Amino acid sequence: MTMRERYTIRDVAALAGVSNATVSYVLSGKKKISEETRQRVLRVIEEVGFVPDLNARGLSGKDTKLIGIVIPQTEPGSRLMFHNTFYSELLGSIEFATRRKGYHVLISATDMTQDYLNLIKERNLAGVIIVGTYESRFWAQLKKLEVPVVLVDSYCKNDWFHAIRIDDEYACFCETEYVIGKGHRNIAFAAGSLKEDGVMQKRFMGYRRALKKNGIPYSDRFLFENLVSYESGAETARRIAGSDLGITAVVATADILAIGLLSGFYRLGISVPEEISVIGFDGLEETEYTTPGLTTMKQPISRKGELAVDLLIENIENPGMERVDEILNVRLIERGSVRETACE
Repeated sequence: MTMRERYTIRDVAALAGVSNATVSYVLSGKKKISEETRQRVLRVIEEVGFVPDLNARGLSGKDTKLIGIVIPQTEPGSRLMFHNTFYSELLGSIEFATRRKGYHVLISATDMTQDYLNLIKERNLAGVIIVGTYESRFWAQLKKLEVPVVLVDSYCKNDWFHAIRIDDEYACFCETEYVIGKGHRNIAFAAGSLKEDGVMQKRFMGYRRALKKNGIPYSDRFLFENLVSYESGAETARRIAGSDLGITAVVATADILAIGLLSGFYRLGISVPEEISVIGFDGLEETEYTTPGLTTMKQPISRKGELAVDLLIENIENPGMERVDEILNVRLIERGSVRETACE
């Protein structure tokens, strides 16, 4: 037989003198085929070096073993998700848990648009894990596809999709109260874009609730919105240092921002925590190795990914299961970046 670049099921069927369906049955083992026919097909497969296309094998049914993962991208062309190890840890746990269960992942850094809905149909995805908050106008269309969906870190208002998250509002309320308890009153809030019903907005609400509870008036001048990145944290440090607000502490909505703040203040000759305190959010491993060590609100990032996979595959195997909305716990990790100061 002559060798070619890539053989298809149709080629194998022609060479073995059987139908395309017979080759598929031999590959999947879903239907009993005579041993003579099975061996003939397997010989051809071995001779031509045929490698089955997992997607093609699943085009006729819900058997692709392929799960879509949607990760947010803050701006066109950005590689930000790879710069923030929050996503590296989350994706790593999703990929590992998925592989252990015999599935594969298709990762997309995109928005939830019509193009992605088309991709779900074209690739016949068995299920989808969606991280973050997106425009709500596509949720109803996504529901019509009847594909199991798990939302991670989303406050999408729906009665259809499973959800896994933390209580972001309460978590940020608690860490802001911690900073206030250390005697700080001029507290800046460093965040990404405050999208409606997004994680950042929920954390901002927690920050404002803590201020209100403790009789501290809120001012928009203490809000520093930017991208969620190391560079943005360093830039925010410069803006804070150049302000006349007398800021003594910063609540950052992500550790990557907080680490950027630490670096930015260091370059400016501003000592943390002696001159300004910084608290982060996420509990990334890097926070153990900063100078000073970063006090942070730790969330179970890997556990989120594992639970999302478990829930999604359970729904794939049991399409009629009830919707699950699970809220995970967080805990404060106290290190050296927040100091106690005298109340004004």
